[in-house]
Amino acid sequence: MLRSIFAISLALAASSAVAEPHSPATIGPASGGKPGVTTGPQKPKQLLLISFDGAHDNRLWQRSRAIAKRANAHFTYFLSCTTLIPRERAGSYKAPGKKAGRSNIGFAPTVADVTARLDNVWNAHLEGHEIASHTCGHFDGKDWSRQDWLTEMATFDRVLANAWKDNGLTDREPAEWADFVGNNIIGFRAPYLSAPKSLYEAERDHGFRYDASPVTRDPLLPTLEGSVTRFGLPLIPEGPKQRRIVAMDYNLFIRHSAGMDHPSKAAEFEARSYDAFRAAFDKQYEGDRVPLQIGLHFVEMNGGAYWAAMERLVGEVCHKPDVACVTYAEALDLLQKQSGRNPATSSF
Repeated sequence: MLRSIFAISLALAASSAVAEPHSPATIGPASGGKPGVTTGPQKPKQLLLISFDGAHDNRLWQRSRAIAKRANAHFTYFLSCTTLIPRERAGSYKAPGKKAGRSNIGFAPTVADVTARLDNVWNAHLEGHEIASHTCGHFDGKDWSRQDWLTEMATFDRVLANAWKDNGLTDREPAEWADFVGNNIIGFRAPYLSAPKSLYEAERDHGFRYDASPVTRDPLLPTLEGSVTRFGLPLIPEGPKQRRIVAMDYNLFIRHSAGMDHPSKAAEFEARSYDAFRAAFDKQYEGDRVPLQIGLHFVEMNGGAYWAAMERLVGEVCHKPDVACVTYAEALDLLQKQSGRNPATSSF
């Protein structure tokens, strides 16, 4: 599966269309400051959004949940639903325009593997993390029609809703599982960050509240298009020459080692990545406090350098009283509340 994820990863995100800048806005007060002392308008809390694409490796589920607990953070997991289908039932999945049983990221090796993943999904939900959709088979939908996207979205919902039963685990299904699937999957990120107009039409019709597929030149406030809010992964300066790069682990992996794993250089790559993450965070924290987004995968590339950089960052900043390390869903609610605007009719 690792080879598949490397092969299909978001290296091509660097070639994705970059959204136009959107002016930051003060979205409300944050905790902090001395009581009784007037120091001018208080800044909003700095929001930090950490997300994971794929969400397959159970060991990394455990690790990420432990990181979050120590750091006082909530994460968003963009789940690929073929990880809930064991290889023996691969034929039950058919993507638009593909043969049955095809998936760019494979399938779960065993029912036991699916069971552990379902336990992680449910426990993460109970811990305040967010589960969102990354479709099922991780295909590039740049040429998909609105109906193709809707078909894949419906398949995701069906696979997730029936995951316990379909894997012979009906007796273990949480009582609130159906409500969780029906009401808590509100966000979407497209594989390869490939987001044609047909995707946004489908997201609107499917009822998603937000999309996290765009790429933006800088950290920007999300924008509202119809009923769907669009969050963009930013390009951030990195390395000795401070060249911009998508704030995502695979893009760093490609830049640092051309997609070839070099665990012996993990410390060097971790330091570069941490410096880039921290500088991007500090710029917003000390400035207008636009939310910062950082994306990772459930793969420890270059000896886990990028996970280590993320873990160091969240460990340092998420306990600050004027910082909130939140899910996309939480960020959306906070921004709407702090802006005082109607999310159905206006942007932030």
